[in-house]
Amino acid sequence: MSETVVIEDIQPADEAEWRRLWAGYNAFYEASVAPQVTDRTWQRMLDPASPLLGRVARRGGGLAGFSISVLHEGTWVVAPVCYLEDLFVDPACRGLGIGRSLIADLVSLGKARGWSRLYWHTRRDNPARALYDRFVEADDFVRYRMEL
Repeated sequence: MSETVVIEDIQPADEAEWRRLWAGYNAFYEASVAPQVTDRTWQRMLDPASPLLGRVARRGGGLAGFSISVLHEGTWVVAPVCYLEDLFVDPACRGLGIGRSLIADLVSLGKARGWSRLYWHTRRDNPARALYDRFVEADDFVRYRMEL
């Protein structure tokens, strides 16, 4: 029998489990995020005035994954735009539809809240692209990134 997955806003009590998943996410991308940045990300997800939106997938009493999005204005639209910046599913929970549920959750929220669009990007060789392609075909844009 499969366990129910519930997607909802992140809560203060989720901190330890979210940090565990966040460390796994950063390890996957071979990234190192400074502790003060992680602390600030956590604080902003809990702040209702912040444009950062933290959602979690709960399964069996624990966190199985998360999404972190940024709502922002756009110059080609009137309604807010949602950028899905981070999406991660615990490796022990992969293949259970949790990633799909996290993205579908944002699609539903966006429709209910009147967002104009949802977008994200990933590495060309990310195995999760098979999931992403089920939602929408990748476009032909190239990303340029400059550290300041």
